[in-house]
Amino acid sequence: MQTFRTRRARLVTSTILTLTLASTVAACGGDADGETSDGKTTITVATFNEFGYEDLIEEYNAMQDEVVLEQVKVGTWDDAKANLYTKLAAGSGLSDIEAIEGDAIAAVLAESDAFADLTDPELEGRWLDFVAEKGTNSEGQMIGYGTDVGPQGVCYRADLFEKAGLPTERDEVAAMMGTWEDYFATGEKLTEALPDTAWYDSSGALAQAMLNQVENPFEADDDTIQTDNPELQAVWEAVTGNSDTLSSQLAQWGDDWTASFQNDGFATTFCPGWMLGIIEGNAEGVEGWDIADVFPGGGGNWGGSYLTVPSQGDNIEKAQEIAAWLSAPEQQAKAFAAKGPFPSQVEALAAPEIVDAVNPYFNDAEIGQIYANRAAAITMQPYKGPKYSDILTAFMDAVLRVDEGSQQPDESWEQFQSDVDALG
Repeated sequence: MQTFRTRRARLVTSTILTLTLASTVAACGGDADGETSDGKTTITVATFNEFGYEDLIEEYNAMQDEVVLEQVKVGTWDDAKANLYTKLAAGSGLSDIEAIEGDAIAAVLAESDAFADLTDPELEGRWLDFVAEKGTNSEGQMIGYGTDVGPQGVCYRADLFEKAGLPTERDEVAAMMGTWEDYFATGEKLTEALPDTAWYDSSGALAQAMLNQVENPFEADDDTIQTDNPELQAVWEAVTGNSDTLSSQLAQWGDDWTASFQNDGFATTFCPGWMLGIIEGNAEGVEGWDIADVFPGGGGNWGGSYLTVPSQGDNIEKAQEIAAWLSAPEQQAKAFAAKGPFPSQVEALAAPEIVDAVNPYFNDAEIGQIYANRAAAITMQPYKGPKYSDILTAFMDAVLRVDEGSQQPDESWEQFQSDVDALG
């Protein structure tokens, strides 16, 4: 079996549309027309967090003599998107290849003229259908090559389940979480037995999970904003209604949230493949983590990214060629084995690195098969228009206000609606 090891730290989803030239960002652009001392062309690929490209870049550089491929890596998508939009506005300074977080790709498609058309008939059928569709603009031009997706399972502390008198085996745990009603009811049992432990790690994580099962959470198919729809209201009521009883009420990715992994702060979290490394890193030394092949309400996808080629570069053709190579099934299977991003390429799903993958930290869970099952359970993808990321940020801010106690749910909901109206 392929043993899965990772220290992944992909932090995702944030607003990307309100940046200006006055933004202050860390420098992370490459010299698009740079050359090495021996005359080779330097091609840069800008990524955030962990894409699993380190070994792939060494492999690429070793197999040819014309190009030196270099990675420009920053910590989070927040850093990357600030750099991206500032340098798009400036008209120069971007890397030859720029990685884009999946929830932001719609906003990028709205600026398609700033990126090369990557359409290639030879690559048709490479990606899962919904991945290819999200990376293609209304004129049929493919602007982004999909790298990974984020089918979700439920990660849980089997040791805390046992203390609470709950079943601990994966199949038994999965049977308790088939619906959101079942998931919340199980949480009530655990928190009654262990009052100092929350059921899930973050109200924001719950909101993200539930939103990814809503067909049109914020925008209609014609991009009309519709944040007063009953499906979104139901998510809001579920998230805020369980805040006091089941949530840790901690802001996901914050210092207190990170520390809670070490003090039995919560018993479950929603985990796409890229979350496994975050859990393992934050919970180092803590025994008992496992993963169930289930997601309340069916399936859900959280995450995934794209490789784009800005049209301001001087090596567009070569950059496209390399982006196609990095996002090929063979390379994505290797990236999964290295760092955990679950491939979005059809052929990669049958690769031994995927099918045979196990994770020792998660009680030797057969994560390759689990995530393949979770991917197959995804029957719908929410519509995410150009303002999705902005609206999502406003929604998460509203959830956090309730968790922190600064506003009551009704008051925070009203402010959310005002914040959305202000987006125009």
